[in-house]
Amino acid sequence: MRQTLLVVGVLAAFGAPTCAGAASPTAPHKHGAALSIQQRLDALEARIESLEASNAALHKQATDAIADAQATHAELDQVKAAQATGPEATETAAAEPAAAPAGANGNAFNPAMSVILNGAYAHNSLDPDGYYRAGFPLGGDAGPAPQGLSIAESEVSLYANIDEKFFGQLTLTASNDNGQDHVGVENAFIETTSLPNGFGVRAGRFFSDIGYLNSHHAHTDNFYDRPLAYQAFLGGQYGDDGLQVRWLAPTPIYLEFGAEAFAGKQFPSGGGGHDGVGVTTAFVKAGGDFNDNTSWLAGLAMLKSATVDADDGFTGDDKLYVADATLKWAPNGNLKDGGVTLRGEYLVDRRNGQYNVPDAPEPDAALVDQAWRGTRRGGYLEAVYRINRSWEAGYRYDKLWADRSGPYASSYDPSRNSIEITWLNSEFSLTRLQFSHDLPNMFGPDNVLTLQYQVALGAHGAHSF
Repeated sequence: MRQTLLVVGVLAAFGAPTCAGAASPTAPHKHGAALSIQQRLDALEARIESLEASNAALHKQATDAIADAQATHAELDQVKAAQATGPEATETAAAEPAAAPAGANGNAFNPAMSVILNGAYAHNSLDPDGYYRAGFPLGGDAGPAPQGLSIAESEVSLYANIDEKFFGQLTLTASNDNGQDHVGVENAFIETTSLPNGFGVRAGRFFSDIGYLNSHHAHTDNFYDRPLAYQAFLGGQYGDDGLQVRWLAPTPIYLEFGAEAFAGKQFPSGGGGHDGVGVTTAFVKAGGDFNDNTSWLAGLAMLKSATVDADDGFTGDDKLYVADATLKWAPNGNLKDGGVTLRGEYLVDRRNGQYNVPDAPEPDAALVDQAWRGTRRGGYLEAVYRINRSWEAGYRYDKLWADRSGPYASSYDPSRNSIEITWLNSEFSLTRLQFSHDLPNMFGPDNVLTLQYQVALGAHGAHSF
């Protein structure tokens, strides 16, 4: 209204008639000008109101973005806390999603799922069915790969935080043995995520933390097959139903102590007969950085088994000692773009018991019972050169030292040399060509050429150190 009065005043100052009856030819023009100014003022007010509304919307978007950033920051803090348990915890920590809030309903369950497909073509110069290794029976999954085309161990994994205190994982495996398909449970465990003072507990079925390779899934290996020492003393890999307790020491370097108790159903232990706990272990691991380019990890472990009728015919007390060391060098620690990994493990197996012919019917087995007391040893050294993100090449040397007395006495010590080159098309697939010159006994070598493929479907946690 104030603007209208102002316009009328201006018109009056210029001699415009103020009486409706004093008609003038110019009156309609001036009235239209007043209306035009009023319309412009109304449009300006509408524009101001529109800008205020837009500002309110932008303020809400900024508030929502800040809330999202705070939630993401909380998730990152949780992952960092899980990673603080040590280098070998990286795979588990990276795989875990954020903990569900208290009171979350069933729809909040959304585990990560990954599928690893693994297969190979192998050509062996010796018949795998007639293969034997001097001084070392082929227990568990030891021995050469099958001739020709085959699927290696493939797996399906589900893992997620259960709540703010527990993490869970289930891994199913599929493999083929002499034309027979096998599906099994490889991992099925829960573990704590928030115990105080650096403690952690895991319960269920899982791989023991002795040594370096044993706790790692086979698809993370730098070579197609496990070292000879792992095949001879652990059947490739030892996993069982059990309980694990770990303690991370508050030291400047990574230092962790742990102990485990297992049912003892798997090689190198046997079946029942030991009150549900047939294997116990203890281990210590340490690691750190020499500088920005070089890091290290080392460990000592012992596995003690009350063995009953194991796959190799042994019954008695078995102690296995393992020492491992890993050194990694890469510019600025970024091994994906290039670098070198050096690793070695040394295993000592001491037995005190008796030998029975495996699967021999009574009373034939009793006729050949004999003492089995002695020490066998084995180890490997490997070097892998990461050329760039797409290529890497490696060399591994394996060696076993047999007992000179006992049921598997031998004066011959098996050994093997392996080279491999791997093409990594992406972080989800690889193709590997490997050649091994295996000397399992004194009668001649087994030359093995293997072409392996491996792909990953779905989310998969980062591999550990």
